[in-house]
Amino acid sequence: MTLEIFCPFWGDPELLFETVESVRAQRNPDWRLIVIDDCYPDDTVAGRFAAIEDDRITYVRNEKNLGITENYREAIRRATTPYIAILGCDDLLHPGYVDAVLRTIAEVPAADVIQPGVVVIDEHGTVISPLVDRVKQGLLAPSTHGATAVLTGQDMATSLIRGDWLYWPSLTFRTETLKRIDFREGLPIIQDLALLMDIAFDGGTLAYTHEVVFSYRRHGSSASQKTLMDGRRFRDERAYYRTARGLAAAKGWKRTARVARVRIMSRLHAVTELPGIIRHGNGAALKSTLAHIFAG
Repeated sequence: MTLEIFCPFWGDPELLFETVESVRAQRNPDWRLIVIDDCYPDDTVAGRFAAIEDDRITYVRNEKNLGITENYREAIRRATTPYIAILGCDDLLHPGYVDAVLRTIAEVPAADVIQPGVVVIDEHGTVISPLVDRVKQGLLAPSTHGATAVLTGQDMATSLIRGDWLYWPSLTFRTETLKRIDFREGLPIIQDLALLMDIAFDGGTLAYTHEVVFSYRRHGSSASQKTLMDGRRFRDERAYYRTARGLAAAKGWKRTARVARVRIMSRLHAVTELPGIIRHGNGAALKSTLAHIFAG
C-alpha cells in the first residue's frame, strides 16, 4: 500500500528540506510526498525541489495564501490513497515510519487514526523532555506493554478529552474519514483535538503503536506558546470542552461528559503555565488562565 505524505509548508526552508530528506530515507520506498507551499516568501524553494531527482516527490505552490487550516484541507482534497499523513514542515520521520504505520494498518484494519511512538526535539534537533511531554507520554498515553493499543468510540473520546496525548503531525489517517469529517470552524488553536474528537464521536478507531519512528519539533516561540500569552489558548479550550461535554451527553457517553466537565489535566496545565503568564502575559491572559483554573 502506498502512503501519501503531505507536507503543508510555511516556515524555515532549511528545516523543510531536513523533513524532506527524512522522508527520502525511509526503508520502505512505497510512499509519495506532496509539499504544498502556502506562498512562503522565498523564491529559492521551488528551484531546490526542481533539482531533486525523485519522481515520488511533488511540489506545488498555492495561488494565494490559504492559512494553516485551509492548507490542511487542500492536502485532504488532493489525497488519492487509502491512508495519508499530514507532516509538519519541520518534523522528522525516522527510517521505519512507513513500515511501522503500514504494519499497524495491517494489524488494525479498522483504524481511522494511527499514532506511532514519538520523541520530542527542540529547534536545534536535540532530544528534549518538557513537562508537557512527560505527562503526555507517561500518564495520558495508554500503556501498550509492547502491543498495539486500540481505542474506539467512547474510549477514544474519553482518553483524548482527559488530555490530548497525540502528536498531530505524526498521525496517519484513513483518507475517507478525513474527507467525511471536516475541521470545525472557529477553533484554530485546538482544531486537531476537535477533529479527533469528532472522529471518536463518529465511532472511529485509534491505533497506537509504541514503536518510536517520529521526531516532533517543539519550538520555544511556537504559535501555541504565543496564544498562551495573549489568553486565546485557554479561552478556546474552555469553549471546546463545553462543546465536547454537550456532544458526549447527547450520545449518552456519561464518562466522556464527566471528564469534559471536570477537565483536570487541562486545569493543571493552566496552573503550570501561570507563573510564566504572570511574568510575560498581559491582563487578558491572566484573567483567561485564572478562569480556566477555577471556572466550572
